[in-house]
Amino acid sequence: MGTLEQMLAKPPSWLDASGPTSDVVLSTRVRLARNLRGVAFPTMADRAGLERVRERILAAASAGNYLAGALVLIMDESSQAQRRILVERHLAGREFEEDGLGRAVIIGDCELASVVINEEDHLRLASLRSGLQPTDAWRLVERIDAELEQNLHYAYSGEWGYLTACPTNVGTGMRVSILIHLVGLVRSDRIAQVLGSISKLGLSVRGFYGEKSAALGGFFQISNQMTLGQSENDIAYTVERVAGQLVTLELEARSELAEKSGPKVEDEVHRAFGILTSARIISSDEMMTLCSSLRFGITEGIIDSVDLAAVNRLLVFTQPGHLTYFDGRHPDREQRDRMRADLIRRELASGSGT
Repeated sequence: MGTLEQMLAKPPSWLDASGPTSDVVLSTRVRLARNLRGVAFPTMADRAGLERVRERILAAASAGNYLAGALVLIMDESSQAQRRILVERHLAGREFEEDGLGRAVIIGDCELASVVINEEDHLRLASLRSGLQPTDAWRLVERIDAELEQNLHYAYSGEWGYLTACPTNVGTGMRVSILIHLVGLVRSDRIAQVLGSISKLGLSVRGFYGEKSAALGGFFQISNQMTLGQSENDIAYTVERVAGQLVTLELEARSELAEKSGPKVEDEVHRAFGILTSARIISSDEMMTLCSSLRFGITEGIIDSVDLAAVNRLLVFTQPGHLTYFDGRHPDREQRDRMRADLIRRELASGSGT
């Protein structure tokens, strides 16, 4: 089954930049929301009820094939720093950080798949893939869903589909999210127009960590807003099609920037690289902005001493939860900023990163 320490020793596979169009799309996440029939939603349940649900789901997971040997983390037994790591790795929502009551997370090999128990819904099944891969991610989630359903009775309506705590998830309960780097569109001042067009297509735009998070460094999450009245294949196709169009627009914007402002772009990239490899204090927000420039420089061939996967990993490993956990103490913000700078210098000096 493994431990959290063993999981953290190996970077998540979705950060390895091996997937299609990974120069622009960092990852694809497909998530299904499910609830048990005849049981109160987590927000309305007491502790005993949450624990009963958790045990039922854990038993169903252990009876299946894919999750039988997966890592199980009981949130009541976890520290806030450990829970924050799960948020930073896109394995759980922000509410997990503050409250682990009756909750758990099941994590598959290489963090390709996960099941979150008692978040907003009883189950949140998800798969994370490098690059633009909604179909592959959906197939894995569908397999896990089918295995769990053999031992669980889901709340389902013939008229409305799967019943969920949030009305926007009613139907398939499926959310397809693309984590995308649109630095070219941001730098060319076209991002507002492009994102406005996306919203008109019924897709939502959020920051790096989803709802209520800032879109720093040109990193955005693009996902479907509704699941009712659409099949899973329709949702995956729509998000993939729009993401593909975004990739095309982004690559065009990068090419135009290189052609029209080549020296200025190179100067900005090298300045960012210089700060990252020399600074002794770097905040989380500054790190996101600087890594965005470095990532842009790598894809444009301006920087060739660092690979894309290394920058992807830094975007996660330099977040507060990771720094706090590996330090083993409770560093304040200034201490974390120094730790972050030390980690960045060390990893970029090695070329390929963590």
